[in-house]
Amino acid sequence: MTVDESTSSVEKDTPEQAATVEPTETVAPVEEVDAAAESNETDTAEKDSAPEAQASVEELTKALAAAQKQAQDNWEALLRQKAESDNLQKRSDREVEKARKFALEKFVNELLPIVDSMELGLEAAQKDDADVQGIREGIDLTTKMLLTAIEKFNVEAINPQDEQFDPQWHEAMAMQPVPNVEEGTVIFVHQKGYKLNDRLLRPARVVVAKALD
Repeated sequence: MTVDESTSSVEKDTPEQAATVEPTETVAPVEEVDAAAESNETDTAEKDSAPEAQASVEELTKALAAAQKQAQDNWEALLRQKAESDNLQKRSDREVEKARKFALEKFVNELLPIVDSMELGLEAAQKDDADVQGIREGIDLTTKMLLTAIEKFNVEAINPQDEQFDPQWHEAMAMQPVPNVEEGTVIFVHQKGYKLNDRLLRPARVVVAKALD
């Protein structure tokens, strides 16, 4: 082979070989690129969320302080209410005890003038020149005073003379045949009865008429 042929052969191969040469630049794998991007995003998110987290802690701290203050206020209000309730109960107990002790005060005040009248009558009766008629009138007046006093407290006398016998209010001491008198009529009141606000204190003790044999 001649020099020209050799050179020609080399020149023919060079374009083909040049066409098959691969680039020498290195390309990073896709996984590594994604990981790096995620890392950058995480760092950015952490930086952005740091102020929000700080603000959230402050809000929670304020809310906790407010709740504790409210709880303390409620506890103090409860203690005050309990103290007031205890004081009210003590006052009520004192009032009840006072009412029990002095429940008859008004009634006794009504009786005092009657006692005075009775004492004056006794003094008059002990005199040598006692006026019997005057003493009788004094006793009658004292009796009226007493009846008036007890009526103020809703105490009523039961005097069923000439009325029909009522076992609810009367107690028959005896039965007696009486002409021209309806059977069951009270013909004599041995002792008056009394009731308080329509509640029987003592029945009237009476004698009742019965039919003739």
